[in-house]
Amino acid sequence: MNSEQPPQGVPEPDVDGTDFSDLPLGVEEKTREFAKQAYVSDLAAALGQVPRPINWRTLPPGDLEHELLELNGWVNWLRHTYGLPAQVIPPMWHRHTELLWELSALRQHWLFCFDPQAKGNQALAWHHDFAIARERLRDWVTISGTRLDRDRPTRITVWPGGESEGWTEPSTAEVPVTERTKDFLAFVEEQVKARTAEQDATIREIVNIDWSEQS
Repeated sequence: MNSEQPPQGVPEPDVDGTDFSDLPLGVEEKTREFAKQAYVSDLAAALGQVPRPINWRTLPPGDLEHELLELNGWVNWLRHTYGLPAQVIPPMWHRHTELLWELSALRQHWLFCFDPQAKGNQALAWHHDFAIARERLRDWVTISGTRLDRDRPTRITVWPGGESEGWTEPSTAEVPVTERTKDFLAFVEEQVKARTAEQDATIREIVNIDWSEQS
């Protein structure tokens, strides 16, 4: 039986000194292995999961809502903590997918580097990457055209004959930024509804395929 290994630097459970003499022949080794596996499982649960990249294209509706709210809270903490101007993180960052993906990646990196089990130099590694990410964020903001007091959808260059059927070029009209929090909550609701509709359509398609195959 192959046993899982505990995290690096964490000692294995001391079960070798335990008296298993009253166990039937052949059961002792299995008991030791079981004790070690249970130890590793409990330790992993106590330490928590390693933060992973978030794929915003595939999140279920409930997870999508949760992650958007979590990211929004973290971004607010980030901009206040480091005094970031709107040229780096504008109020309407959530309306620009390029900013959402960049900030999401930065947050997951931060969660990993500041995990209680992270190495002591990980904080420096994050700040190094944070400096690079700020330059990318400035580029994204400049390209998108979003500002502190006004916002417009990021312009998309239309390829002649290269866009999919039914694709509609987004509006480029500017709108004033007045109630940012209200807009963010409306955005979350829009995204959850859209993802729910996508999920329902996929389920219906699968059901219809199964039904046609059985007919």
